[in-house]
Amino acid sequence: MGKGMKAGKRPKAPGAGNMQKQMQQMQQMQRKMDELQAEINEMEATATSGGGAVTVTVSGKKEIKDIQIKPEVIDPDDAEMLQDLIMVATNEALRQMEEISQNEMSKLTAGLGIPGL
Repeated sequence: MGKGMKAGKRPKAPGAGNMQKQMQQMQQMQRKMDELQAEINEMEATATSGGGAVTVTVSGKKEIKDIQIKPEVIDPDDAEMLQDLIMVATNEALRQMEEISQNEMSKLTAGLGIPGL
């Protein structure tokens, strides 16, 4: 045993306290991310197509919450046009929700200097 060392005590590994602090910070960050994701899940984004003929609302979970179709665009002889209007509005609402989600998450992770976040 080296001089000045008491029996049963091991020297702390260099940086062990720092590692524990980093783990606590990561756990706290994970809790904040989970809370933020729950908030995002409750958000909604709405988009229209065909000059307002079709309106689609999606949730933060990227699920369709509502579709509104003006009766004048329902043409039994042109179902393809209505399908296209629904697809355009849905894709735009999903794109908006993705942008909202990314913006909210980037606020949380800004300044961390962690690659990929």
